[in-house]
Amino acid sequence: MTTDMDIALSAELDPIVDIAAGLGLDAQDIIPHGWTKAKVPIDVLDRAAESATDGRLILVTAMSPTPAGEGKTTTSIGLVDGLNELARAKPEVGKAVLALREPSMGPVFGMKGGAAGGGYAQVVPMEDINLHFTGDFAAIAAANNLAATMLDNHIHFGNSLDVDPRRIHLRRVVDLNDRALRGVVVGLGGLNGGVPREDAFDIVVASEVMAVFCLATSLADLKDRLGRIVLAHSRSREPITVADIGAAGAMTALLRNALAPNLVQTLEHSPAFIHGGPFANIAHGCNSLLATKAGLALGDWVVTEAGFGADLGAEKFLDIKCRTAGIWPSAVVVVATLRALKYHGGVDVADVNSTNVSAVIGGMSNLELHCRNLREIYGLTPVVCFNRFPTDTDEEMSAAISHLDGIGVAAVESRHWADGGKGALALAEAVVEAAGGRAGDGGGDGTAGPAVDDGSVFVAGTASGDAEAPVVDPASRARYSYDLDLPLEDKIRTIAQRIYQAKDVDLPAKVKRKLRQFTEEGYGDAPVCIAKTQYSLSTDASLRGAPTDHIIEVRDVRLSAGAGFIVVIAGDIMTMPGLPREPSALKIDVTEDGNITGLF
Repeated sequence: MTTDMDIALSAELDPIVDIAAGLGLDAQDIIPHGWTKAKVPIDVLDRAAESATDGRLILVTAMSPTPAGEGKTTTSIGLVDGLNELARAKPEVGKAVLALREPSMGPVFGMKGGAAGGGYAQVVPMEDINLHFTGDFAAIAAANNLAATMLDNHIHFGNSLDVDPRRIHLRRVVDLNDRALRGVVVGLGGLNGGVPREDAFDIVVASEVMAVFCLATSLADLKDRLGRIVLAHSRSREPITVADIGAAGAMTALLRNALAPNLVQTLEHSPAFIHGGPFANIAHGCNSLLATKAGLALGDWVVTEAGFGADLGAEKFLDIKCRTAGIWPSAVVVVATLRALKYHGGVDVADVNSTNVSAVIGGMSNLELHCRNLREIYGLTPVVCFNRFPTDTDEEMSAAISHLDGIGVAAVESRHWADGGKGALALAEAVVEAAGGRAGDGGGDGTAGPAVDDGSVFVAGTASGDAEAPVVDPASRARYSYDLDLPLEDKIRTIAQRIYQAKDVDLPAKVKRKLRQFTEEGYGDAPVCIAKTQYSLSTDASLRGAPTDHIIEVRDVRLSAGAGFIVVIAGDIMTMPGLPREPSALKIDVTEDGNITGLF
């Protein structure tokens, strides 16, 4: 059987200087890391942005994920190759560029495996991308841990800021799953070993430094955001920041080179910026803002991905990243599979490969709700992409597409996994139509107007918060799900009711106290970043489909002052994953000639 790794290793890659040349960049405009990958300096991107007409932004999101997997990254890659395949026949379509997150080695060695696509829709060199790549994550870990070290050092040498060791918020990080680090005790080296205290580690992609890195627009902005990170509180409950302990400059120095986006290619030589990687159920789950803007400056189309389903990934992409950057997508692709529909229709994961048309239709409530949210709340035109799997039947596919057509949602089948860009031509054509038609004129600057109400009917229920008018930004023509002027508690409730169809939110007294504290400290106008299970619209992973009238249970809230949002921990969410019983690392090896095997 041919594996993803086999396909990737047999591919003929173009020199990265040639990929850069296709974007209008000279050899001196890039910093090569070998001959297949490079970094593009920020000053080069700034110059390109000054003379470019920005491209159209296409967001790829999904229905609620299932244990069977949906292939959102693979679809993003296939769409870019499909758009460029379409452009070879119709040059007026223009060139497409990809912007994706870097994979974390935690999932690579854990349960999920690699995140460079699959089949004939991959970014390469996939073995480098899935492992150390260009060292960005190591730099982020070092910067984070430097701040933790300097804070402990400050306490050791007099503690002039009166840091309360019981109220230290920043944890050290490592880019691996390690449950043994969820709770540790530090400072046990005696008189000169620091102040003994309880602590914990996070995985790199759950750190605030990662979130800051991915929202920074320049080195100066990066330094400013790093300086605002609240490390701890004093005994008098005053916030103590990175700037207070003087660590912002050194942290920025560690991240200086990493901040430049990474340029690689797909199997079909489409340019791909892969940069940054915050988790979607802890942070905002998008690649770096600089990578997205690089694509907008250098391409006609930019395809980017938001983590997990639209309730988590798209909501944060639109309400946090787009609001921060002043950008807006021209259309949205919602990835779905027949297997996922059957799962949300009540079929056990072991049976989703068996033909079951009634379960396909039964699971539509989940997909319909995501499409309704995108259209009615955010004013965007959704295009449903059915990522075709070998076990799918034509009968099931026809029923699914006909059902969505009947409620006014464009849906196409895509075979990019098996056929690459040619297999995604129908998807590319649907996206071009959506971006140039019902979603508005695209604006030529990464923005889009609201979708036109053409009488389409969504059978999914209407969330209780939908009676409120959408929050419209006249500058970018964006529509957000909540207003930043709302109290923090009301923002949480608005998302829960409008996006998740929840009846209400349960906010314990300690959470309400922390929200009041954040507001008193000047963070009341921040957006909220809800961390919950990806497998359900609720906080109960076992509730499939589109549950209504459930309660969103909030366990904790955390301030990410540098990133500029409040993290809301809803349900059982961990910031340091553990390895499964049989981790993917067991299958990874290196042959005598140096080729890596077992990555997928």
